[in-house]
Amino acid sequence: MRTSFLLVLLSALVLTTTMCGRPAPPGGEISYHQWSAGDFRTGTSEGVRAVDGRLSIGDPVGVAAHPGVSPGTTEDYDYARWTSPTLPLDFGATQLVASWNARTPPGTWLRVEMRGHTNSGEQTRWYGMGDWASGDTDILRTSTSGQSDEHGQVNVDTFATRQGATLVDYQLRATLYRAAGTSATPEVSMLGAMTSALPDRFDVPTSGPGGAWGTELPVPRYSQDVHRGHFPQYGGGGEAWCSPSSTEMVVEYWGKRPTDDQLAWVGAGHPDPAVDNAARQTFDHAYDGTGNWPFNTAYAATYGLDAHITRLRSLADAERYVRLGIPVITSQSFNAGEIDGVDYSTEGHIMVIVGFTRTGDVIVNDPASPDDASVRHVYPRKQFENVWQRTKRHDKKGEVADGPGGIAYIITPPGHPRPQS
Repeated sequence: MRTSFLLVLLSALVLTTTMCGRPAPPGGEISYHQWSAGDFRTGTSEGVRAVDGRLSIGDPVGVAAHPGVSPGTTEDYDYARWTSPTLPLDFGATQLVASWNARTPPGTWLRVEMRGHTNSGEQTRWYGMGDWASGDTDILRTSTSGQSDEHGQVNVDTFATRQGATLVDYQLRATLYRAAGTSATPEVSMLGAMTSALPDRFDVPTSGPGGAWGTELPVPRYSQDVHRGHFPQYGGGGEAWCSPSSTEMVVEYWGKRPTDDQLAWVGAGHPDPAVDNAARQTFDHAYDGTGNWPFNTAYAATYGLDAHITRLRSLADAERYVRLGIPVITSQSFNAGEIDGVDYSTEGHIMVIVGFTRTGDVIVNDPASPDDASVRHVYPRKQFENVWQRTKRHDKKGEVADGPGGIAYIITPPGHPRPQS
């Protein structure tokens, strides 16, 4: 369980207008952009090729050593990289979360980085947003800790600017690695990022109808609690597995699932072994948990799905997805009693919005349930929207803490209709 803390937000004065002078919406600014397919012909290629809409290694431009999966070992990897064009923003962003969809055959892996110019005109350094592979036999999948300087810092999966600084543009960079001397290659089909500038708010207005009242999607139900104590090396189940449990629900809603061979390592006596597998394949060794947001969407993409992290502005926005048959995975933080019938507190918990009642309340698959049969819950619209959308809250001790600000995982099959931005 986790939520990336909102390190720095723009003041109310700065948020009154955007950089291009138009009024900012009450919920602040949110933007998502991605590069894929023909977009890869833009930017800067160093030893990569774009074939059939995917980046892969053509002629490597160098060799780099990287720690192996065994302590004290290193392996040499040939690498090539692609750098996106600079994307200007029409507002000053204070946060960035990257996303990627890729395939990494054995012996290969991927590094994603970002940089940008700040409102002072300075260019930041490259910040690592993740060393990632779909398996865990070559490298330890990991975020990069200790990235902090005068421009900002990275907290697991989120870059946040320093006080008074904003991003006016950004670039993403993907470096593709393969074991030195081999011919295998990662294949990257999408590279994208969500940028945002949200105001401090403890309370969020309740949105009106968004067109999905009375709709419920048949999303499979998986409890995280039935895995309590499973595989301590991957977080140990229970409250640590809300994100992979939710991601697996949506993966299987779209008709995808690990094969029997992929599940063989789980062994007998484990209920819902696909959840154990999702936890292993999303585990972040630096963060020591399974709650890295883009690691979860990247896992979903290994099944041929399109997946990314963004923010939505309201439950009315979420309804636009549900109307199109798309469940929305969301991040919440709250104290016991803030949602009727919920007796636990959390600094960050992942659930799946699967529909809405005829009166607009939220139907969710909440993995924090004693068994699969009890995963479906109905939560009051006002309460759920507030704990999902707010950016500030008071924790159990009464101290000010950060809220998720509308974080959402969007996972669909390729070509499936999505709401217009």
